[in-house]
Amino acid sequence: MSFHLGYGTNGFSNHRLDDALAIIADLGYTGVALTLDHDHLDPFADDLARQVDHVASRLSALGLNRVVVETGARYLLDPWRKHSPTLLSDDPAPRIDFLARALQIAGDLGADCVSFWSGVSTVDTDVAWSRVREGVAAVLEHAARLNVRLAMEPEPGHLVQHLGQVLDLRKELGEPELFGVTLDVGHCVAVEPVNAAECVRLAGPLLWNVQLDDMLPRVHEHLEFGDGHLDLPGTLAALAEIGYTGLAAVELPRHSHAAPDTARRAFEALTAAMPQTWEAKAERRIREKPSVIGAIFPAVGREVGRAALRPDTDPQGLVHGTVDDRARVRLVTVLADVLDDAALAAELRDLYRYGDDAERRGVLRALSTLESPGAEVTDAGIKLVEDALRANDIRLVAAAMGAFARFLDDHAWRHGVLKCVFVGVPLAAVADLGTRADDELMRMLADFADERRAAGRDVPADALSLLKEGH
Repeated sequence: MSFHLGYGTNGFSNHRLDDALAIIADLGYTGVALTLDHDHLDPFADDLARQVDHVASRLSALGLNRVVVETGARYLLDPWRKHSPTLLSDDPAPRIDFLARALQIAGDLGADCVSFWSGVSTVDTDVAWSRVREGVAAVLEHAARLNVRLAMEPEPGHLVQHLGQVLDLRKELGEPELFGVTLDVGHCVAVEPVNAAECVRLAGPLLWNVQLDDMLPRVHEHLEFGDGHLDLPGTLAALAEIGYTGLAAVELPRHSHAAPDTARRAFEALTAAMPQTWEAKAERRIREKPSVIGAIFPAVGREVGRAALRPDTDPQGLVHGTVDDRARVRLVTVLADVLDDAALAAELRDLYRYGDDAERRGVLRALSTLESPGAEVTDAGIKLVEDALRANDIRLVAAAMGAFARFLDDHAWRHGVLKCVFVGVPLAAVADLGTRADDELMRMLADFADERRAAGRDVPADALSLLKEGH
C-alpha cells in the first residue's frame, strides 16, 4: 500500500485526544487527521507550545507517522455561529489568523499539510470570489514563510464546492507551489459530475490530503462505508494508480458517540477493499526475503512508470523526483526496517553499483529519507554521493544533493553545489542551502559567474539570486 490509512479526530470528539490517538493506533491506522478544537490541541491555548510537543511525541510513540491538520472545528472562533467567521466574512482576519496558527502547528508536527475550505457565501458572487482570492493569498504568505503546504477542500454548499473550482482558483493565484487539494471522496458522490475515482485522477499530483467516507447523491451526510453509493475499492485503486503516498483518513464527524466501534468497522472495510498493488506485493516480498530487492529494483520503472511527480513545476523531476524514484525510496525504507546497519550498507552499495542511472538515483533519494543512518550506512552513502557528483547525469546530481548530503564535509558539499550550477540542476534541489551556504561558497560562485560572463554565457538565475542574498 503506497498511502497511509488514518482516522479523523473530529470523529472522537467525546474522547480525550491522547485516548483517541491510542485507539486509532491500536486499530491499525498509521496516520491521523487532527482537527484543532477546544479539547483537541486548542490553537489559542496559553500553553500551546507544550501541547504541540506532547502531541508530537505521542504521535511518534504510537506509530502514527502521517498527520494532516484539519481546520473544520464548528465553534472554535465564534461560540454563537458555527464555522464563523470564514474567508468570505466581512472581517476574515480571525479566520486568517486561525489558519496561520494551524500552519505553525502543522510545521511543528511535521504534518503533510493544513486542510481548509472557503466558507458559505452570503454576498454577491463577484464579491465572494474576490474575498476568497484575497484570503487564500494572505494565508499563502504565512504558508510560504513556514514552508507548509495548504490544501483546499471543496465543500458542498460552500462557495468552492467542486474540485474544478479549487483547480481554477489555484491557476488564478498563479499556481502557488504550496497550494494543493484536499478531496473528500464522499463529497464526490454528493456533488461532483464524475465519480470519486475520476476526481482522484483529476487532482493527480496536487492531491495532498484525502478524506474517506460514504455518501448518497445530492445529500451531504457523512455515512459509514456501504451505507452510500461510494465505490470504495475503485476509489482506493485510483489512489494507488496515481501513486498517492499521503494520508487517507476516515471522516465521520457525527459518529463520536460510537467512535471506537465505528473506527473498527471502517478499518475492516478499508482493509477488505484495499488494492493489492505491485508496490505492496514488492514490499511484502522484501520483508519476507530482503535479498530479493536486487531483482525487484530494476523492474520498478516498468511497473509504476517514470513520470515526474510535479510535472507542472518540475517536469524533469530534478527537485521532487519521479514516480519510480518514490517507489524505490519506499522499497529501501522497507529494507531499512528489516536489516541491520552493516547488511543495509552492503545492499545499498550493490544496488548502486549494479544499477542503471534510475536505480542509482533511487538509492540516493532513499538515503536522504533515512533520519538516523548508522555509521556503516553513512560511510557507504558518502561514497555513493561522491561518486554521483562525478557524473554528468543531472538527475543523479540532483538526487545526490538531497538531505543526505549533510554528511559531506564542507569542501565536498560546496563543490556539489557548484556542480549543480554548472550542469543546470536547480538550486532548489540542494538541501540545507539556506543554512549551510558560507562565504567560501559565495566566493566560488562569484568566480564561476565571472568566468561565465567573460565567455559571453548566462549565469543561472538561482545562482545570481543566491549571490545577491549572500552579499
